[in-house]
Amino acid sequence: MSGESTPEQELERELLSRTALGVFRLNGQFLAVSEDLARPAGLTAAWWQVVGAVLHEPLPVAGIARAMGITRQSVQRVADLLVTKGLAEYAPNPAHRRAKLLRPTPAGRDAVRKIEPGHAALAARLGAELGEEGFAEAVRVLERLSEALEAVAEPARVPEP
Repeated sequence: MSGESTPEQELERELLSRTALGVFRLNGQFLAVSEDLARPAGLTAAWWQVVGAVLHEPLPVAGIARAMGITRQSVQRVADLLVTKGLAEYAPNPAHRRAKLLRPTPAGRDAVRKIEPGHAALAARLGAELGEEGFAEAVRVLERLSEALEAVAEPARVPEP
């Protein structure tokens, strides 16, 4: 009987699968929209994401990766490209000699500023489509889902048979 599952377990599996597929689709949609918004400013979605992460305060690459939930290596590649393109620069980190801080250059800030009108227009269209309360609820649900997944997936292990 170890191979059988209860209706509750079946429902949980279905809900997890539907959630994952929905989030993957949503991620693809956000990436496509972000690419469209960033392109006229000379950025990619990934470049915008990394520059945006350090607009308010410089951060080490590992800190950016943690905040965005992606690998340090992928952030490092983008950060190095941004520095090469003159959109960001590395600065000394008083808290850690080897982990330099990434901060935007004036050109990086200007590029992000060029995105703001399109970003604001998209926010207004989404707000109109969802309604203010619906939009706020969508944010709460996504944040709660992220917190719950973080709490239960440390690391996700496959149980032994």
